[in-house]
Parts: sequence; C-alpha cells; structure tokens
Amino acid sequence: MTDAAHADWRTDRIGAALRGENPTVMRRLDASFAVIGDVQFLPGYSVLLVDEPGVERLSDLPRPRRRAYLEDLDRFAEAVERACASQDPAFRRVNLEILGNKDPFLHAHIWPRYAWEPPELVNMPVWLYPRDHWSAGSHRLGPRHDGLRGAIARELDRLAPTD
Repeated sequence: MTDAAHADWRTDRIGAALRGENPTVMRRLDASFAVIGDVQFLPGYSVLLVDEPGVERLSDLPRPRRRAYLEDLDRFAEAVERACASQDPAFRRVNLEILGNKDPFLHAHIWPRYAWEPPELVNMPVWLYPRDHWSAGSHRLGPRHDGLRGAIARELDRLAPTD
C-alpha cells in the first residue's frame, strides 16, 4: 500500500472501515470495528471504533447502540487479554480508556500491560510513555505483529455470542 493510500484511510478510519479499506480492522462487531493499533510498543494494543461516522461520544448513541458498543468493548478487551496472555507470560492485565481528546470520534483504547515494562512506567498510565514510543518505526504495526493479531481475531471469534 502506498503512503498516500495509508494517509487516506487514517484521515477517515471509520469510513475506511465501512468501505473495507482500513487495513487495521480485525473484525466487524455488532456496533463497532475491532482494530489493531498503529503502534505496538505494548504488543496487542487495540482500538474499538464506533461503526457510525459522526458519533463523537458514547452519549451520542441511543441506549441500545450504546449497550451494544460497550458489549463489543467487553468482548474485545477479553479477546486481547486472552491472546496477549497466551503469547507472553509477562502479560499482567488490560487497561481500557474512552478518551476522545484528540480524535473526534468515539473509540476505546485497549492497552495490554506487561511485567517487563520499565519500572517507572509499569504502574502508570500509558500516556506517560515517551513521545518517541508513539512514532518510532520500531514500534509501528507491521508483519511481525501478524501472529498476535491473528490470536486476537481468533479469540474474538471464540467469544462471539451464540444465539
């Protein structure tokens, strides 16, 4: 994929997901898209994107869609937890955040946390990591993350509701 194509999907992540053009999408869920994060300094970092363009906050959704989104978050967080725990014995937990301060659309961050993190950061919010972690080429999503990405997707499938 060219840099221009990458830039296009990043400027409209939800629209690109709806069109099948967002390469980070792992699964379409009931009210959202489960995507793997652009950066992977904490392997398994993922984001839950709302599936409706223009929705900026959780309270913009009618209650049934809000519940569906939060149920998707619950399922996705458990899938990330299971996959990361199976891949790395130093896995500790996941942290969940709905922030919305930078990107003006509803999304939730799922941050795996590990015992191998630097001692000064292991118990702190992930946002305290140095800025270079967010942009370093060594932390960008790439083919080396395909195994973990596949494990998360398989866990999402295992956790799918059965009617």
